[in-house]
Amino acid sequence: MTAGKGYLALAALIFGKWRPWAAVSGCLLFAFTDAIQIRLQGSELPLIGSIPDAFIQAIPYVLTVVLLAGFMGRAVAPKAIGVPFVKSR
Repeated sequence: MTAGKGYLALAALIFGKWRPWAAVSGCLLFAFTDAIQIRLQGSELPLIGSIPDAFIQAIPYVLTVVLLAGFMGRAVAPKAIGVPFVKSR
């Protein structure tokens, strides 16, 4: 079970525009939001009070949708994506 982490990994790859170091930075960003949502569960926030756990658990996924839909330009996939590799001799 990946618990939605595959969705975040694919989003990080698209966020990084299929470049390795940019994808790593996207993974770190999404992992940071995942760590924040784990840390915030069951805690009282100042001036806000208690927030239901379902809203807190949605933080990484909401951030993913906002980043991909709102701030990303057109990300062009590699030309060879989906083409099976055939080893030549």
